[in-house]
Amino acid sequence: MCLAVPGRVMEIAERDGTRMAVVDFGGVVKDVCLEYLPDLRVGEYAIVHVGFALQRLDEESARKTLELFGELGLLQEEFGDPWEAAAAEAGVPDPQSGSEAQR
Repeated sequence: MCLAVPGRVMEIAERDGTRMAVVDFGGVVKDVCLEYLPDLRVGEYAIVHVGFALQRLDEESARKTLELFGELGLLQEEFGDPWEAAAAEAGVPDPQSGSEAQR
């Protein structure tokens, strides 16, 4: 599944001619392209899909959505470690616990 997730802009910089931001999604930090929202500022929230900020969002709506996604386990599904997920799916033992990776 690929969700559109609200995040808070932490930093903005231009990289290779593209306006980019460091965005916090409730503790998970990712780089995001701001080309669709060129006037977005540090501290503001945006809905992000596949690495692109698509729409500005108010803080209350962003926090409620992140809380709901967290309760439903969707943030882990969206941002979890892909190697860990693939290992769990394949039934590969977890090297830290010596048992099969948790699903």
